[in-house]
Amino acid sequence: MKTHFDTPILQVALDFVNLRRAMNVAREAVSAGIDWVEAGTPLIKSEGLDSVRFLRKEFPSVTIVADMKTMDAGRIEMEAAAKAGADIATVLGEASEGTVRECVEAGKNYGIKIWVDFLTITDCTARAISVQKLGVDYIGVHTAIDDQMRGFRPFETLREVCSKIEIPVSVAGGINSETVFDAVNAGASIIVIGGAICKAQNIRKAVADIKKAVQNKKRITTSLYKRVADRGVYEALKKVSTANLSDGNHRLKGISNLKRISLKTKMVGQAITVRTYPGDWAKPVEAIDKAEKGNIIVVDAGGTGPAVWGELATHSAIQQGIAGVVVNGAIRDSSEIDKLKFPTFAKLVMPNAGEPKGFGEIGVPITVSGITICTGDWIVGDEDGLVVLPKQKVEEMVNLAMDCCERENRLREEIVSAKTSLGKVMELLRWEKR
Repeated sequence: MKTHFDTPILQVALDFVNLRRAMNVAREAVSAGIDWVEAGTPLIKSEGLDSVRFLRKEFPSVTIVADMKTMDAGRIEMEAAAKAGADIATVLGEASEGTVRECVEAGKNYGIKIWVDFLTITDCTARAISVQKLGVDYIGVHTAIDDQMRGFRPFETLREVCSKIEIPVSVAGGINSETVFDAVNAGASIIVIGGAICKAQNIRKAVADIKKAVQNKKRITTSLYKRVADRGVYEALKKVSTANLSDGNHRLKGISNLKRISLKTKMVGQAITVRTYPGDWAKPVEAIDKAEKGNIIVVDAGGTGPAVWGELATHSAIQQGIAGVVVNGAIRDSSEIDKLKFPTFAKLVMPNAGEPKGFGEIGVPITVSGITICTGDWIVGDEDGLVVLPKQKVEEMVNLAMDCCERENRLREEIVSAKTSLGKVMELLRWEKR
């Protein structure tokens, strides 16, 4: 691949729906040394091309990218972006050859460069070779936000595309101070960073870390702005709250009818389920021996007493490394359990226990508060309550929660630094449903 820039261009993607917030981030990012500024698609859709006009007025000497994601009417949209002040505008790789040609011709007429965004393209290399022949200026390898939440990354595709074409290639999709190293090594000429800058509490530091990682070709560790898979799930769940999990997953409902009995530390682990008859504590106790270290025992005892869990069961669970217990039924010895700092949720507390008759099953699906729980599902408990994450979807769900947590961190910083309110920061009245 030809060398197009002495060092890769760093571009911030302003994927906001609020122009004022986008401009504030842009000012901080540009002053920290970011090279190019992108009016993201959400910003253009919510604020129109006035967002590009404001950026051009504020930053007359900075390259402005309008992320139009054009799919049709190429000439019209490229003309509009150019007249608004954009230096570069994007057309989707899925667009027809005719649309891409129209964009290229409009670029020549109006002095705007054309960037083909390969969002959702399966055979990126073949399409890259094809559109390069049409005269486009840049090609973008892009992992969509929704795909990032499923653990997808763009670097293998990026490396292959960079090895086959001559024009500059950009990369976007979850880039941070750790993964920018992979982008550089794979040959990216333009590196697009969104959340790692836009959601940072300290934008200057975020930009500085990314620039340093590029210059030194070295990873700089970050605890945020990265998406997990498999072994990273537990650590990510320790960082997010049940509220984050709910907000990030379309107002996910939690288990609502159980009380927090003891929670000195956050409860995170995979469930081992128990169905038992009211008061029959044999299967809950047997589950302690069957569980693996770090599991959470989840018992459905019909939501009533007598107690099926107490102090001695808790001592046993601690010896086995169990991470907590959830009982849709009754427990006892609550003060002792609290002293042991063993995470415990239950519907009822009462002094009388039942008898160990042995009715019930271990490892079968159970339903609590209308939520089905299977062995292997993830349970998270904190001061706000309990949520269940199906094991088949946990990676996506925790990544969505991390995204929510990161956004809240930025909002908190904006509220405190501006000494203002949440409603004003988000321009809440403007966005109320009419």
